[in-house]
Amino acid sequence: MDEIARVYAQALFDVAREKGKLDVIRDQLGQFVDVLTGNRDLQVFFFSPYFSSGEKRDGLERAISGAEPELTNLLELLIENHRMPVIFRLRARLDELWADENKLLEVRLTSAVKLDPKVVDRVGAEIERQTGHKIELESAVDENILGGLVLRVGNMVLDASLRNKLEKLRKEVAQAA
Repeated sequence: MDEIARVYAQALFDVAREKGKLDVIRDQLGQFVDVLTGNRDLQVFFFSPYFSSGEKRDGLERAISGAEPELTNLLELLIENHRMPVIFRLRARLDELWADENKLLEVRLTSAVKLDPKVVDRVGAEIERQTGHKIELESAVDENILGGLVLRVGNMVLDASLRNKLEKLRKEVAQAA
């Protein structure tokens, strides 16, 4: 399923970028998937083998009137090939491609106590400077880390928390015994 979603997402991404509609199509796909996620009846309709492809195409026309033709074509293709359940992974992959295209990184800064917004901004600015990417910075508090910071940039994690250091020390002591 992941490979199928990747192929469809790449095709949609390429066409949308070529036509200069990448942001619009990404937003429209996101809106469709959000509605689908929140409506069990729609999921049953689009994912069920009991409804014909024709019935699903008719339902799709009513559900997304005014959508970009490239998105409509992709959704019709998913329906025709009985691949509609990959829509959630397709959206996630398209979002990744969009973030890469826009040089956007998701960053999560976790600390044991609430940090001063100026400190958070400085950390964000330094990450932007070092990576050359714009960032979406989320700051969170987790008392379980005891102290220090945990920084997640994309899929990389820098764990400089006191909890992590204590855990490493515990393992070293256990191995020495």
